[in-house]
Amino acid sequence: MQTILNHFTKITQIPHCSHDTEQLKTFLEDFAKNCGCNVQTDKAGNILATKGNPKICLQSHYDMVCMGDAPKIELLEEKGYLRAKNSSLGADNGIGISIMMEALQNFDNLECLFTNNEEVGLLGANGLELLVKSNYMLNLDHERDMEVTIGCAGGVDVFAKIPYTLETHKGEVYEVEVYGFKGGHSGMDILENSTNAIKTLSAFICKNQGSIIELNGGERINSIPKYAKAKVIFPQKPQECDHIHCKSLGFQEVQICKTNLISALTGFAHGLRNYNSALQIPQTSINLARVIMEEKHFAIELFARSNDEEELRSIEFETLEFFKSFGAQVHSSHFYPPWEPKENAFSQEVLKIMQKYTPNAYFYAIHAGLECGIIGAKQKHLQCCAIGPNIYNPHSTDERCEIASVEKISKVVFDLLKKYQ
Repeated sequence: MQTILNHFTKITQIPHCSHDTEQLKTFLEDFAKNCGCNVQTDKAGNILATKGNPKICLQSHYDMVCMGDAPKIELLEEKGYLRAKNSSLGADNGIGISIMMEALQNFDNLECLFTNNEEVGLLGANGLELLVKSNYMLNLDHERDMEVTIGCAGGVDVFAKIPYTLETHKGEVYEVEVYGFKGGHSGMDILENSTNAIKTLSAFICKNQGSIIELNGGERINSIPKYAKAKVIFPQKPQECDHIHCKSLGFQEVQICKTNLISALTGFAHGLRNYNSALQIPQTSINLARVIMEEKHFAIELFARSNDEEELRSIEFETLEFFKSFGAQVHSSHFYPPWEPKENAFSQEVLKIMQKYTPNAYFYAIHAGLECGIIGAKQKHLQCCAIGPNIYNPHSTDERCEIASVEKISKVVFDLLKKYQ
């Protein structure tokens, strides 16, 4: 167990934010070669390490969502949990990578697929050009140790550009900042109804009849926004409220934005749209993720998810039409379909081993994208499922990982590998 944590500690010291993964890619290639693997890579940055005559492939992604001070990560251990000081931790999916590294050092017949840029639209899985030799693939990107995941949501990125023109105006300028919200993973945490900082800021400006000078908010397209900030002229001094701080910058002559932005942001329905009572998971949701002020327009980024393909295509269409009605230029990209929940012989074997350590373990479908759903659809000989340790508040500075849970999942993985040697 300690060696797995040592692997993870080493990973945290190598920058690997999405789109900036080259250093960790080189490290993993060298590590696999030193373990006696044949190593292949592709244009998407995926790495396939093969030893002996493998029957099972372990798979994790090696990029992380960088929040706060990341990629500078100061690792802390508190009360049985790993977390990072003022940054995201990268346990999603660094713990999976660490378990795979330990497996490569201890087993002779094994494949390990390290995928790239999962957190920004599953780019590695979608661009995979490497053929997995094994018949079974175990993804290690799940975040609850009682569950064997056999299905996942599909997703699509939606983009809108709402134009603005500038008009000279005199008035008292305020800096308005929204702060102190939880944020979190836009799929896993959407059911908690975490407050969206962008929605909070736009509603505050709307209620106080503000005219915006600047506005920016959100962190990542797959993270619920924690922060948002604007410069605004109000007709009268606004009342501050919880999580909103207003600072007067004095009376000024400024350029205000004539735009439909605030009406669009205030009117858009962020969050859960449909709940699947049979699976007891969110079925369809959309995250109003980012607003970025650019020259002549505000760029809006959203991420829709659904465990039903028809609903996913519907929410994509409805969102595009909604923003078009406010004069926006719109488009969508990186559409991938849901992975339909279905048991197979491999997932039943994984569940059986899981129940050795957690008797009440069960099958599950997740309201998030998993690469094994995409890879399994491409390489149809594969039987796939996903497991992982308890990770709380991924994609945020509150991310933490339970150490005892890492040990439990590593035992399941190594028991499985022993069976398939």
